[in-house]
Amino acid sequence: MKNDDIQKTLSAIVHSLPGSPGVYRYYDADGKILYVGKAKNLKKRVSSYFNKEPESGKLRVLVRKIRDIKFIVTETELDALLLENNLIKKLQPRYNIMLKDDKTYPWLCIKKEPFPRVFSTRHVLNDGSEYYGPYASVRMMNTLMDIIRKLYPLRTCKLNLSPKNIQKGKFRVCLEYHLGNCKAPCVGKQTAEDYQNAIHEIRAIIKGNLSEVINALRKIMTDYAQKEDFENAQLIKEKLESLENYKSKSTIVNPRINNVDVFSILDEENRAYVNYLKVMNGSIVQAHTVEVKKKLNETPAEILTYTIADFRQRFNSRANELIVPFRPEMSWDEVKVTIPRRGDKKQLLELSRRNTKYFRMERQKQQELVDPDRHSRRVLEKMKQDLHLSVLPEVVECFDNSNIQGAFPVASMVQFVKARPNKKAYRHFNIKTVEGPDDFASMEEIILRRYGRVLKEKKALPQLIIVDGGKGQLSAAVKSLKQLKLFGKVAIIGIAKKLEELYFPNDPLPLYLDKKSETLRIIQQLRDEAHRFGITHHRQRRRKGTLKSELTEIKGVGKNTVQKLLREFKSVKNIREAPEEKMANVVGKARAKIIFHHFHPASRQ
Repeated sequence: MKNDDIQKTLSAIVHSLPGSPGVYRYYDADGKILYVGKAKNLKKRVSSYFNKEPESGKLRVLVRKIRDIKFIVTETELDALLLENNLIKKLQPRYNIMLKDDKTYPWLCIKKEPFPRVFSTRHVLNDGSEYYGPYASVRMMNTLMDIIRKLYPLRTCKLNLSPKNIQKGKFRVCLEYHLGNCKAPCVGKQTAEDYQNAIHEIRAIIKGNLSEVINALRKIMTDYAQKEDFENAQLIKEKLESLENYKSKSTIVNPRINNVDVFSILDEENRAYVNYLKVMNGSIVQAHTVEVKKKLNETPAEILTYTIADFRQRFNSRANELIVPFRPEMSWDEVKVTIPRRGDKKQLLELSRRNTKYFRMERQKQQELVDPDRHSRRVLEKMKQDLHLSVLPEVVECFDNSNIQGAFPVASMVQFVKARPNKKAYRHFNIKTVEGPDDFASMEEIILRRYGRVLKEKKALPQLIIVDGGKGQLSAAVKSLKQLKLFGKVAIIGIAKKLEELYFPNDPLPLYLDKKSETLRIIQQLRDEAHRFGITHHRQRRRKGTLKSELTEIKGVGKNTVQKLLREFKSVKNIREAPEEKMANVVGKARAKIIFHHFHPASRQ
């Protein structure tokens, strides 16, 4: 089909779309799904793809591949969001964001049967049983099961404990009864009412309503104590202590914060990380973090909206409040959205953010353990692409000048190998041929000296040179490279501090990289490291220069005398303020008198 025919076909489909909420799907020439999206207004949303040239390169590629559009109308935008979420999981379109999370999480089940069992399972059945979860943290679920088993002796067998079977005496007590792990309802040693009371309390614990269970147990303990049944009162007291201990470990904020979902997002160039916390009565009962791989430069708001819908559906959340860092693109009926600025809810959001950062760090550590060069290789490939280099910039050298009004001019060079600092190769330069504050001439000198020496010693050249500065510094560096006949053999760029502009030789217009770009981050690290290294050297030179002018220029005072004084008094200021007698103890009376009279001319009279 010709391009004109394709455009006509797609245009006809777009014009026929309703102005209703819904989900649209894009297909390629082979009928493969490309993209699934939601819309408040299908016609407006789909039209926006074709009315103007997309800014993103990936989006332009997607639009060029579209050959067919299909849609589903929904009642509300929220229904569209949930349908989009399900279709993305089912169809896995190439250009949709991908949640890197394919685990099946466990649930806690209270089985629908006489004397219900409580156990963990990864299979949710439509059998009338109660399922709680899923639990993203198996450790959290196991802790909960341990506290339940410790507090409530429940049966673990699969026997059919119907009243009829119990009355007929079909069963005998097992080892669990003798170990104290079960009260033997199978032979009538525990009533159904007593067992159901335990199940009621377990249900409250699973839901996070610990206070309700604690208050009930305190009342029972008091009743036993008043009846002087101290043995049972002690058993209840032990249960209370276990519950209080569990509560103290899990309560992290105000216990009045109840039935709340907390979401935070850490956004990067090609991926994002989203953390979810479920809070009941101030306790975290669910926690999960997911990595989201971007496909079309999705915004943080788009990613947050998608993951909120996914998590609420996946974890069966009915929370009536969302705590988020910013407002998502969607609203949920009867759900309050809070963007906290201070207080306990702000602390919860910060806790979620920290979990997101820890998850990212842990993920990166795991990747580096499996493949140590994977991260640096990916970064170098990105730098090569962003900076239009012909080779991978495995070795990058960055230069910076430092001077104060032309005094003590120095320069520094730092080297990164495979996107990591190589401190052994760092170099300092004292500017020798330049008088006064001339950054351009200084840059010309150090580039000439550095690479003149590299050529002389027949060492390897870097793949990329970065100079701290704009067009002027870059032109000076290029001049030296031309003199050494290296221009064109080594890539070189300049970075201007104010707007983080990147300048290339023979190109008057700067390049602006995305502020979140890994390439820009590496360049900034190089520039900042060169600046730090240069400033350190400059301070040392300035200090030496200051000492020379203050002390060594005093007639009759030599280098050894200065060192002795500095070891004793630590600074020129302390030497200036020291009594003559105290200085005499260090350098002798004659030299102490000369130094004292130098700083206190009036004392000669």
